[in-house]
Amino acid sequence: MSNIIELKNTGQRAQLREAQQKQTLVRLWREELEHGSFCGYVGGVGREFFLLWVVGDGVTYDGMYVMRHRDVSELEAPDKHHVFFEKALALKQILPRMPRGFPLDNIREVIQAAGAQAPVIGVHVDSEDESEVCYIGRLIDVEEDGFNMQELSPDAEWMREPSFFAWDEVSTVSIEDSYAQSLLAVAGPAPALLPGGDAGFGRAPSP
Repeated sequence: MSNIIELKNTGQRAQLREAQQKQTLVRLWREELEHGSFCGYVGGVGREFFLLWVVGDGVTYDGMYVMRHRDVSELEAPDKHHVFFEKALALKQILPRMPRGFPLDNIREVIQAAGAQAPVIGVHVDSEDESEVCYIGRLIDVEEDGFNMQELSPDAEWMREPSFFAWDEVSTVSIEDSYAQSLLAVAGPAPALLPGGDAGFGRAPSP
């Protein structure tokens, strides 16, 4: 039977760690941020964040997502359809490959590690209506209060001026997801930034 864990349950981190150790396929919901759910394998558990190796609707690898513990409203471990997913993944010879030692205790470490892991990353920020908005691009550098990124537009065009993101506005970071990889494949290598560009211009949320 599946075990549904509410967010308020203080054992959530322990359940995620157990799922990581046993390589259990889980499903989770974040009702305040999006409709639907995420399915996948836990790749790491930190104080503030955890990493999920995501299985997409087509039963394929759909990237790794670093999420905040506090955003999870429900956790199902194992996923009630885990037997099917596991057999389908095995038939497709898709095996979870987790990054070793990925830091998950604070957002600065997460962003730096994600930027080193992939040429482009997805940065999901809290919007005024409490839903997430996603920006995709390459990490340029980090500062005391946040970081700068060169973004890709939804039309796969590189921005020529950097965009600044504050640490406290980031809710989720995605790595190697199929949409970001498709944007990068179409866009090609990033051009040089315009000299003297001010950070904060050109935020282009993905659809």
